[in-house]
Amino acid sequence: MIELRTAEIAELTHGESQADAIVTGVSIDSRTVRPGDLFVALAGERADGTAFVDQAIASGAAAALVRRGAEGPGRIAVDDPLEALGVVALEVRLRSTATVVGITGSTGKTSTKDILAALVGRHASLVSSRQNENNELGVPLTLSRLEVSTEVAIVEMAMRGLGQIAYLAEIARPDIGILTGVGPVHLELLGTIEDVAAAKAELLAALPPAGVAIVPHGEPLLEPHLDGLAARIVTFGAGDGAAVQLVAFQPNEAGGEAEIRIDSRTLHVPVSFTAPHNAINLTAALAAYDALGLPLDALGEERLEVAFSRWRGEEIPLPEGGLLIADCYNANPTSMQAALEHLSAVARGRRRVAVLGDMAELGEEADRYHREVGETAAALGIEQVIAVGPRARLYGGDWFATVAEAREALPGLVHPGDVVLVKASRSMGLEELVEAFE
Repeated sequence: MIELRTAEIAELTHGESQADAIVTGVSIDSRTVRPGDLFVALAGERADGTAFVDQAIASGAAAALVRRGAEGPGRIAVDDPLEALGVVALEVRLRSTATVVGITGSTGKTSTKDILAALVGRHASLVSSRQNENNELGVPLTLSRLEVSTEVAIVEMAMRGLGQIAYLAEIARPDIGILTGVGPVHLELLGTIEDVAAAKAELLAALPPAGVAIVPHGEPLLEPHLDGLAARIVTFGAGDGAAVQLVAFQPNEAGGEAEIRIDSRTLHVPVSFTAPHNAINLTAALAAYDALGLPLDALGEERLEVAFSRWRGEEIPLPEGGLLIADCYNANPTSMQAALEHLSAVARGRRRVAVLGDMAELGEEADRYHREVGETAAALGIEQVIAVGPRARLYGGDWFATVAEAREALPGLVHPGDVVLVKASRSMGLEELVEAFE
């Protein structure tokens, strides 16, 4: 972290300080505090961080950010520690010379972030969002890892309503913005897919005139938000006319190879993944890579090894030539269809099993969306569907009300050598089924 003095933090957050030290990092967990950290005492569902301040300071924390009323030695008291953390992160961002890439979208934002990190990490000092660092807590934690030497920061941004991306962008101040796509997500809160587009497009509106907006080619829902945009617009996708176009993608034993056209050039990029939807995410990442001024000529020299985040399309070998696709961190109708198509393609003659849980926050049309996913599975000829959760009954196949019931039934439904997809919204907790296979 770029150093800040406790007096500076107190002034920026309008806090009252009883600390005098240099802060070199941020922690929200007293068990992982390192010397020099600012411990942010957040009130959680299970515990209040204020109770762990003394432990954090004893472990070497330079200071603790606490709510007013909890003043004491080594503490900076503020109205709201979470909001104050955002202020601290913004100051670190403003003192950094790094180029910031913001990423949002209804699907693929984490995978695009992982692919871009693999591309950029070959050439530049990098900070990238980790796991679920994509909300009002996670984005400040990512930015708080910026060092003086950091050249690029990749910041994932999630939302559940209007105004949230705008808030995160105000902290991150992105130079480049990637909007991976618009789909039916968070409809319980947003109401319409047009409002989903408006919420995601807040990232684009936050870009400076010298910035670059990277958007899916031919997406009509974004057209109202691109008119009059100050930043330069670069499109990606598989369709003719995309500035960064996926011409072809061929899976192979080592992963796959993408043929991509960019700036009137055709590139052949060997990659470690096999999913065609990640080849589309690769085009979005390549658009940002190019906007960063990094060398296109280097892309074909060696295979791009992408370390995808946990439970986001991980491919785990199973006995007797089987395969587990663990994609249970999130789900919506668009990503469900892509995952089922990938399951079908990667099976290559092996029996296909789709373990599918509920998709959350789809509003009044939730039943229709679940039914359509079931129709997709049937049209693809998926041999075994295991549905988990109340709405998942609409997928068809063998249905279980709870994860525990599904776990007990798995040995009788999954055979050695099967290719198994596990996918649902995070709230379903289907990672327990992944662990059962592992």
